[in-house]
Amino acid sequence: MKQDNKKGDELMPSNYIRFDWAMKRLLRNKANFAVLEGLLTTLLNEKIVIQKLLESESNQEDEFDKYNRVDMLAENSKGELILIEVQNNNEYAYFQRMLFGTSKLVTEYINRGEGYYKVRKVYSVNIVYFSLGSGKDTVYHGKTEFRGIHQGDMLELTPFQKQTFKVDTVSQLYPEYYILKVNDFNQVAKSPLEEWIYYLNTGDIPDSATAPGLTEARERLKLDKMTKAELDAYYRHLDNIVILKDNIFTERAEGRAEGHAEGRVEGHAEGRVEGINEGRLEEKREAASNMKTLNIPLDVISQVTGLSIEEIKAL
Repeated sequence: MKQDNKKGDELMPSNYIRFDWAMKRLLRNKANFAVLEGLLTTLLNEKIVIQKLLESESNQEDEFDKYNRVDMLAENSKGELILIEVQNNNEYAYFQRMLFGTSKLVTEYINRGEGYYKVRKVYSVNIVYFSLGSGKDTVYHGKTEFRGIHQGDMLELTPFQKQTFKVDTVSQLYPEYYILKVNDFNQVAKSPLEEWIYYLNTGDIPDSATAPGLTEARERLKLDKMTKAELDAYYRHLDNIVILKDNIFTERAEGRAEGHAEGRVEGHAEGRVEGINEGRLEEKREAASNMKTLNIPLDVISQVTGLSIEEIKAL
């Protein structure tokens, strides 16, 4: 069933577990690697075999990460590193976050004193449930290339470098980035990658879908295979996502509306600015209050709303 992404991006019911929850609870099991391998094989357009999972930034769970974001770091059969991150919440500096994540892996997974030829290849796969940047596509791929300023030619590897590093192009030595803007997908899936994006968007897997990994997902990510305790925790996860998204949506929409109304009454720019600021502050307080009732850590609430911990305590 199709998800209608309106106010707060409400989550429609499905027979299958959301991918972010599956990453946190199920896909770390080696028996379920085939699901991840299918997604990566489809996205990277080459057969991916996961050898093992490695320690990554949010392997350690906390209350906020249970619904805001989750990441997973895998090593494939070629020794390459693949960082998969699901981000539910809007983050204006997300591009820099992607850069930080790959840079950290490059430096962490090389031993001091080793030659630079030991630097590992890194893929950064980012599944985002918010509008990142400005673009019309749903899948973006970024890589590093060197092009001549005067001649416009591409800087290539020498035959010796190709043989030594076992790659064909300079870009294969550098981190590569994939961004899947799944909320923007609103059409019939016509390719294996679109079938995956449809599942990531809606949580549903049509019977006609044949993309690698989705057959395994049908078997292993069904809601009816979860225990009652697991289902209760899963539905709390969905509720938390909706609450946070709705708070942020309301904060922005009502803050803008109140600010514009105030500005029209006063008839000058100061009124608009003051109205916007007052509206946003009030909505931040309301959002913080709601999150406090969910027992979300104060430092996390402060990060999301911009309020100080002292202000949050006083609510």
